Amino acid sequence: MALTPLALSALTLLAERPMHPYEMYQLLLERREDRFVKVRPGSLYHSVERLHTDQLVEAIGTDRDGNRPERTTYAITAAGRSAVMRRVRELLQQPVREYPQFALALSEAHNIPADQAVADLGQYVAALDDDVAQIDTALQAARRSGKEETYLVGADYLLAMTIAQRDWLTNLITRIQNKDFAWQPHAQ
Repeated sequence: MALTPLALSALTLLAERPMHPYEMYQLLLERREDRFVKVRPGSLYHSVERLHTDQLVEAIGTDRDGNRPERTTYAITAAGRSAVMRRVRELLQQPVREYPQFALALSEAHNIPADQAVADLGQYVAALDDDVAQIDTALQAARRSGKEETYLVGADYLLAMTIAQRDWLTNLITRIQNKDFAWQPHAQ
């Protein structure tokens, strides 16, 4: 069974310490890991239930806070730790073919007028600038708080890739504007 990105994230949190799914959800958001994995409370609860069914986690207790529903606390099992190691190694060894929508949009951008593509790409670059600033700010704060570099490598990678994408798109926009890029719109 290949672990989904959300299941892998849940297991790695439980490798740190036992917790309940709502705590996992809050921690993922606090750490800004929603930039790596799609995090929704319902999906997280479902993933944890599946991990429990697959015996990768075990329920170790329940508690209640006031009028809130009972919360089950989970811990990772030995099988869960092995599954994490296997999946991380698989992801590090081989690129995963992903199907990013933006690459598709770039492939088909010739279907709109060049000036519209430049305007739309400019908006995309502005959004990337915001992302770069947010990621950089979060990384700086994490470093100031003493977070170990090993926990920040994913965010460092995301920052580098976002900067590279922004710079590549800025160059493409310049090339289109300077007519150094052959644009053949099909839609006029």
